[in-house]
Amino acid sequence: MTGCDLLRYARVHRATAIITGTVVVALLSAFFGNTRIALPSIGSASLSSGVPYRQELPLLSAVFITAAFGGSMSAHEASGTPAFHRLRRAYLVALTTLACVLSFGTESLTAGPEQGVVFVRSLLIWLGLALLSVRLFGEQLGWLIPLASAFALIWYPLHWWDWTANPASDVASWSTAALSLAWGAAATAATPWRRRTLFRSRS
Repeated sequence: MTGCDLLRYARVHRATAIITGTVVVALLSAFFGNTRIALPSIGSASLSSGVPYRQELPLLSAVFITAAFGGSMSAHEASGTPAFHRLRRAYLVALTTLACVLSFGTESLTAGPEQGVVFVRSLLIWLGLALLSVRLFGEQLGWLIPLASAFALIWYPLHWWDWTANPASDVASWSTAALSLAWGAAATAATPWRRRTLFRSRS
């Protein structure tokens, strides 16, 4: 696998659209991140003041990255050779790294380095959940599990599980990130042909 292979793969797998979407999200956070999502109170006065957009915007970047798995050839690509899947993983890693760098840079300039780290951590957690959602529900529904988790964070914020608001050094949130990425990586690796091969070897 060479850099040219990766560029060719990126050209036909929505790299421009994904990167553009990530940049737009970073700019939205920079300019409107402190604006609060208006929420009705459901028993807690803190909910009436809402949640800053900055805390939820990483979800969009994570879901945008999973668009790399879509396309008219996605079903055929799932049964590609090991070399093809290595290229696919390299592309996913490259997109994720670029999204993290862009997001951290923008957040650090506008809200400080700690908030940049929190933004990147949220992006990684939601990316793992989005990859799991893609495997379970299909390429068009990578947003399903991340959105479900966002509802829990929005309506029950400021608890130990709220990785969008916990400090950059919070161990529980980083453990959640590691676990989520592990789930996402395992789901991505569990292609149909690999599952069939595993079942045959066990039978």
